[in-house]
Amino acid sequence: MPDQDQTTTHADAARHSPLHAVHESLGASFTDFAGWQMPVRYTSDLAEHKAVREAAGIFDISHMAEFTVTGASAGEFLDFALAGRLSAVAVGRAKYSLLLTESGGVIDDVIVYRLKNSEYLIISNAGNRDAVSAALSARTSRFDVSVSDVSDDYALIAVQGPQAEAILAGTREIRELSVPWDEQKYFAWAAARFGSSALLLARTGYTGEDGFELLVKTNEAAALWSAVSATGESLGLVPAGLAARDSLRLEAGMPLYGHELSRELKPAQAGLGRVVVAAKEAFVGKDAVEPDEGAHVLVGLVSDGRRAGRTGYPVLSGDSEVGAVTSGILSPTLGHPIALALVAPDVAETGTELDIEVRGKRIAATVTTLPFYSRKK
Repeated sequence: MPDQDQTTTHADAARHSPLHAVHESLGASFTDFAGWQMPVRYTSDLAEHKAVREAAGIFDISHMAEFTVTGASAGEFLDFALAGRLSAVAVGRAKYSLLLTESGGVIDDVIVYRLKNSEYLIISNAGNRDAVSAALSARTSRFDVSVSDVSDDYALIAVQGPQAEAILAGTREIRELSVPWDEQKYFAWAAARFGSSALLLARTGYTGEDGFELLVKTNEAAALWSAVSATGESLGLVPAGLAARDSLRLEAGMPLYGHELSRELKPAQAGLGRVVVAAKEAFVGKDAVEPDEGAHVLVGLVSDGRRAGRTGYPVLSGDSEVGAVTSGILSPTLGHPIALALVAPDVAETGTELDIEVRGKRIAATVTTLPFYSRKK
């Protein structure tokens, strides 16, 4: 599921996950994220990142927002409200989509799960909870549909990494699966039981690894975390914070709202033109979804050495500033600097040699295809 930088908050006071006490007991360091106090790391960013690539990590992503859409015309409504064709998603499957403004900018990127013929679940970024709620509600008038914000009823836990399936399959407290483990597909979900509650197991994630996201009632969250952690300990599972989550998603070339996505950017600029089904008769943003001629586009940049461009650093072609870095790190997996950047289209071709200005000095960077890292399948 997507995540995002903090841009807006649902409440003025800092909010705590239902797993906050668990994180404190594990010695987590916390950061303010979209109004939530969430764990940023437990030990070291590098160790947690490496564990997810080589074994598995367990993340608390309960700060993200959940909405249900129910009603006879739920699919038709979502086709109008979102950029994709959600009515075509089969029950049991999920789809990445975008919520656009009338002017074609991105309000949020979301994952939509079809639970029943007339019921969907939408998971959105934490900082956009209010904006998503308002936009969805404002688009219901023509449809027999009801939108409910159920964010406060659920906790969300991600288990990501090559050992994720083995860990969850070995967690005996997870029972009564609707789909056997070896038949669970990517971007699909299965129903299960944990404790006294229903559990939704989705084979989705935001790290570039195989993995699952587990939606459970808040009162069962700590017990689920504990059961999965106990099973996974011998298989290399470690708790992982938001710092590792961000470096993992960047290696996988996944956009982050507030960096690569915003109301000022059209989907095609961020390489998400494929998400927009322009053939639909009508949807919010349809008339303005094409970017202006010459609009900057998102590219991947790779460099040598150890110095990495960071958000906002200028990108140069010769003596001309042609763009700016949106996200950048020294890649823990690849061992060299990587960055996403919005640049002028005439310098966006793969192989183009550019520079990133890092604290007054230039480092050479080459435009490359995304993602930077792909897991072995």
